[in-house]
Amino acid sequence: MIKDKILEKLNRTLEQCADKDIFQVPSGFELQLEVPRAEEHGDFATNLALNLAKPNRCSPRDIATSFVEQLADGDGLFLEVEIAGPGFINLVISPSAWYKVLDEIARLQQNYGRSELGRGKYVQVEYVSANPTGPLHVGHGRGAAVGDALATILQATGHKVEREYYINDAGTQIDTLGRSVFLRYQQLLGRQIEFPETCYQGDYIQVLAKEMKEIHGDSYLDSSEEEALPVFSEHAARRILEGIRKDLEDFGVHYDRWFSENSLYENGTVDRVIETLKASGHIYEKDGALWFRSTALGDEKDRVVVRGNGMTTYLASDLAYHQDKYLRGFDLVIDLWGADHHGYVERMYAGVVALGKKRENLKLLLVQLVNLLRKGKQVTMSTRAGEFVTLEDVIDEVGRDAARFIFLTRRSDSPLDFDLELAKEKSADNPVYYVQYAHARISSIIRLADERQLNLDSPEKVDLTRLSLPEEMALIKQLSLYPEVVENSARFLEPHRIPYYLTQLASAFHSYYKHNRIIQDDLSLARARYYLVKAIRIVVGNGLGLLGVSAPEQM
Repeated sequence: MIKDKILEKLNRTLEQCADKDIFQVPSGFELQLEVPRAEEHGDFATNLALNLAKPNRCSPRDIATSFVEQLADGDGLFLEVEIAGPGFINLVISPSAWYKVLDEIARLQQNYGRSELGRGKYVQVEYVSANPTGPLHVGHGRGAAVGDALATILQATGHKVEREYYINDAGTQIDTLGRSVFLRYQQLLGRQIEFPETCYQGDYIQVLAKEMKEIHGDSYLDSSEEEALPVFSEHAARRILEGIRKDLEDFGVHYDRWFSENSLYENGTVDRVIETLKASGHIYEKDGALWFRSTALGDEKDRVVVRGNGMTTYLASDLAYHQDKYLRGFDLVIDLWGADHHGYVERMYAGVVALGKKRENLKLLLVQLVNLLRKGKQVTMSTRAGEFVTLEDVIDEVGRDAARFIFLTRRSDSPLDFDLELAKEKSADNPVYYVQYAHARISSIIRLADERQLNLDSPEKVDLTRLSLPEEMALIKQLSLYPEVVENSARFLEPHRIPYYLTQLASAFHSYYKHNRIIQDDLSLARARYYLVKAIRIVVGNGLGLLGVSAPEQM
């Protein structure tokens, strides 16, 4: 990255200033390099002189002047170095240095933007993990897109990543599911039964009841609920989980592991973790129940892990689950949860610390709700009431690419308006279409050049000095930012930075293409512009790949 080259040169100059005793550089000093908002302030700027003035007891301008005098530029990186204001150092990069960005993209191709930022770090990303009590809805789709893109971005930055789905197949919700199907089954066989509001209301319950009727006939018609529930619960949860797996595969989401909550009880992990935390003083008994002493670790109140009736809470299995994760060797565990889990965050961080890990070994990301719009009206969704739009519905209506891209256009902790009609538009208002069209448009330019046998793809003959328009230099500068965007997406766990960047790049390209011919009689200029747009195509394709969105060559 060009920014890395600048930082390397500036830091080397700082070392020289310190070695020559021109001024002192405190231990641990970190040089900051920023892109100024105003173009007249250069391509990059640093406030190092302002930060070093106080420890050296002299003016920032004196520091800046001494620094610039020592700044050697034998490789022609800088076109201009200027001291501005109280002591800011503004840097204008030479065009020849910017042109090298295109050479780097051409050399690295699909590897442009990849890095070793997270080399040696083993990360687990657990996402979606919806209860197997109903089909995935549009909100789960957002969690799937965010989790999957985040995992891919982490892999692209050198992390070793494992994707996991936690199956909540223990607890009362599975009993409620089985009861719902059992009651519908009895109704299908003519039994007059009132269906409780506490049961799941969706049409999928009727489908599961019909399946049980086809498999078992009336064998369970007169069975007690105690006898029938295990059979009906197992069938319903298994069939729903099969549907969840299929929906996620259709959405391009694949997991390395599907982890059963129930296995934590069957193999005794939950009991062992409770005993371990009791022995360490993190769990105590009160009023016949077992409590996790989470207030000692930052939570607002202590939490029950085993009720007075002997039933465990979700926290008990969650503690056991995270203990299992860390025993598998993960350095960082990332959980993506629905927004309704916000009150659960601090107790989970407290739990991780109680298990002997550091708070930073866990990262909890909340995925906010999706406001689904159809013809300007919000679609209400309720799993229990059966009023929801499934992920399958959304994929069928707008396609995988549009759904994934739009789910990723905003920070995951911000609500998202998803306009179904906009997602189907072939216009600049539809962000995924706009970005994909940039890739397809450049692909058509390449095909046209091939058809005319213009031989534009000869790097040794390209005179990049022909790229002298301000918008051409602006495009090159945008391309240079891509590796940093990817690294920051990984560093801050924010996949939305990628679609934002791609939208900005596509907008700049479309504007440039509208006013400038790529293929033309001036072959020298055509080759230079061809080299530029091919680099744009590579970066757009790479970015879309990180999001799990296709990069079409025709639209």
